[in-house]
Amino acid sequence: SSCIFRVECKAEPGGKNGSGIRTPLNGDAAYVGMEIQILDDGHEKYKGKIKSEQHHGSIYLVAPARTGFLKPAGEWNSEEIMADGNHIRVTLNGVVILDFDLGLVKEKEVIEKHPGIRNKKGYIGFLGHGSLVEFRNIRIKALK
Repeated sequence: SSCIFRVECKAEPGGKNGSGIRTPLNGDAAYVGMEIQILDDGHEKYKGKIKSEQHHGSIYLVAPARTGFLKPAGEWNSEEIMADGNHIRVTLNGVVILDFDLGLVKEKEVIEKHPGIRNKKGYIGFLGHGSLVEFRNIRIKALK
């Protein structure tokens, strides 16, 4: 469904998590739904080892976000994810880092690997990856 999801988050150095949107209750949310990446992507362990679609704020392995707006590890970041039909927008610390139309995804291999990009509704969740990531001030507003 269409909504605006706002959250503040902070991660330990090298921390990794994700915001799952439009996900079913079963399966890997990054594929059966969509994962908006939460990642301390400036950490040295990721340098040269991640794709552009894996940076913080990206739709995991589907659409890359702009980089350079994530605060250092241990500091709170303010993030807003807007999902309105095919339009996905991620605003990080007041800067739009992703503004994407899911309808533009035409690559057969991407659609087959990530069928969740076609979901029109589902659940929101946090997708832990074993590192410390904290959340506060979680808000959800339905758009329609």
